[in-house]
Amino acid sequence: MELRLLRYFVAVYEEKSITAASRRCYISQPSLSNAIKQLEEMLGVALFARHKKGVNLTDEAHHLYPSAKKLLKDARELTSLFTEEQAPVQLKLGLFPDLSPMQLKETLAKMRRVSFSLQLEVVDHDAPSDARLTLDLFKKEDELFTPLWEEDYLVCLPETHPLVSVSSITGEMLHAHPFIECPPCEAHQQTMGILAGEGMKLNISTRAEHKGQVLQLIQAGFGISFLPEGVAEYGQGVVTRPFDGPRMFRRIGICYPSARDSSRVIRDVLKQMVA
Repeated sequence: MELRLLRYFVAVYEEKSITAASRRCYISQPSLSNAIKQLEEMLGVALFARHKKGVNLTDEAHHLYPSAKKLLKDARELTSLFTEEQAPVQLKLGLFPDLSPMQLKETLAKMRRVSFSLQLEVVDHDAPSDARLTLDLFKKEDELFTPLWEEDYLVCLPETHPLVSVSSITGEMLHAHPFIECPPCEAHQQTMGILAGEGMKLNISTRAEHKGQVLQLIQAGFGISFLPEGVAEYGQGVVTRPFDGPRMFRRIGICYPSARDSSRVIRDVLKQMVA
């Protein structure tokens, strides 16, 4: 049995979605579906029940999952059993501000587990570096980008705001309350376009240059705004609600030069992180 089939199975099991698993494994959905079908035929069982919103896990999938995880873990460790202690690998990583603390901690922990000889230096996003943990929109022409996670934009409100009582926020509700604008924010620009198409516009009362400032203004009671989930994690005294409209999100991953020798180290790290 090929280990890649087990990797694909684990991805679908954990994501509960062929679409999400295909992004995680960096292969097309048809290829992933065919691989899962091949694994099911080899085992003689159905592992997933497909439906429009994703997949349901069968009892056989629950039974296979722990064994598959163990086999993949053993395979990763096997390559280092008879090798000499690795020489230290240095990597300078630029970090985009306002990343999710939980996702950032998990990502850095994965990098450390992949290579305990990794000597990591963390620098500002715009400083010279070997790679950057950043948004896909900051990818340069001479760089490659590997996505790691996505964050939905949520409506963020002071905890005493009247809209806290509703379960989701519509465009008409936004129109009626003071709004904090962040001009560089793609979600804000998209929202204004959506509302303009419906004959409405945001009641902009305050402006800020970056998302951290927006969060502070919300906490101070200046109005409501959109923030990605990762930024909202910082917000004591801030309540989040989903937006009842088109999905707005940002994609975070690692940017690294495509034509430098150091990128090989990064590729090796990423290959293990998404395995």
